[in-house]
Amino acid sequence: MTFNSFIFWLVFPCIFLIYWIFPDSIVVGRNIDNQRVVRPRNMFLLVASYLFYANWKPAFTLILLLVTVLTYLGARYLDAKEAHRKKGVIFTFALLVLLPLLVFKYYNFVNESIWKLLTGAGLRYELHGLNWAIPVGISFYTFQALGYLFDVYYKKERAEKSFFDYALFVSFFPQVFSGPISKAGELLPQIKQKRTFKYEQGVQGLKFLLWGMFLKLVLADMIGLYVDKVVADYAMYNGTTCILSAFFCSFQIYGDFAGYSLMAVGVAKTMGFDLINNFNRPFFSVSITDFWRRWHISLSRWLKDYVYIPMGGSRCSKLRNYWNIFVTFLVSGIWHGANWTFIVWGIIHGVVQIIEKALGINNKESKGVMRLLRIVATFIIFTIALVFFRMPSLPEAIDYIGHSFSSFGAPSTMMDKTFAIILMAIAIVAFKETREEFFPKALHFLDNRYVKWAECIVVFCLILLCGALDSGSFIYGNF
Repeated sequence: MTFNSFIFWLVFPCIFLIYWIFPDSIVVGRNIDNQRVVRPRNMFLLVASYLFYANWKPAFTLILLLVTVLTYLGARYLDAKEAHRKKGVIFTFALLVLLPLLVFKYYNFVNESIWKLLTGAGLRYELHGLNWAIPVGISFYTFQALGYLFDVYYKKERAEKSFFDYALFVSFFPQVFSGPISKAGELLPQIKQKRTFKYEQGVQGLKFLLWGMFLKLVLADMIGLYVDKVVADYAMYNGTTCILSAFFCSFQIYGDFAGYSLMAVGVAKTMGFDLINNFNRPFFSVSITDFWRRWHISLSRWLKDYVYIPMGGSRCSKLRNYWNIFVTFLVSGIWHGANWTFIVWGIIHGVVQIIEKALGINNKESKGVMRLLRIVATFIIFTIALVFFRMPSLPEAIDYIGHSFSSFGAPSTMMDKTFAIILMAIAIVAFKETREEFFPKALHFLDNRYVKWAECIVVFCLILLCGALDSGSFIYGNF
């Protein structure tokens, strides 16, 4: 059940009402010394989260539960043991937690790669692949649970004693499918604290939800109609159309993933929770380094805290620092998918950041025309790398890039109505984010309360006119 499904919009109002009707806490026990606090809202959210996840494939809730139990027990054990015995413990539990992810997501990829390698060498090798579907969101909730385990290991957090509160932290339904990846220190205290309904917070949550729906249903899904058709038969189109499709693909994945993230933030906010915002106008980045401070912020933070810094970060020699950057983005590529295309995509981002750091432009500020040129250059690099992310194989990605520069002409608009909606949606998003990035204090009349409500009504009408519920799954739900 995803945010853009019709059934979600039938079920969520019921979840919202029941959640706020339930008492926040109940004290159980007559004797003061034996009293304990029960949190009915948390228990309801936990049940709702597991039912929400089970709506996809009920059997895979066992994987979610397994990851939860392992990290809960591992953290309790780490919290109780002496320091000299912890390295073996953290390695063992981390490996056990990663095992479902490795098997479900990477077994077939590794098996197929070995088969091709040995077959090419004339050796007979045969090991049947697995026909299992990948548990939705497994990369997200596994990394969130591992982050908690590492935080306990590094003594940044104490082990959570309440299993039910911790289980809600891992399975919280707004974020379990595609993040954002929360840190224990951010979300667990919110789970444990008393929550009261606030009108302003509820309105803000609905606005996030509405804008996220626009990004997904109007921007991403409409672009998808164009991009999917070009990519499926790119040899039949001229290079200009392929280049346009590649640029559109950048807006598609942004609308899709930023849309989901905003919906997750919005749904959580209506229930009194604040989640990290995953995106901060990434297409105005002046470098790839800057881009990863603005794009998928929760994953960038996770990789920095649990891969880059433990390897030495920047507190080492230049060559070692470059290696740390390379490995971090190699891990990012592998995390995104079991395909050589994702690995190359991650390597491209890592290598470009190494070059930026070597040239000293990673933190260099620019203004005026130079800033504009750097923004355009960063967007082009991101788009080229995204071709590898989008295509099913390396040869097809390389051929697509080559074909894009082989012939030119007027780009195919294919479906005039769809093309017009795409341009309109991009223009709306570009106007909104340009103002926020460059002119936050200009056009004051747009901040008027009534103008903002009018904007919401217009966006809602555009969603009704152009969008379609159940029109497609979220791209990052596959990761």
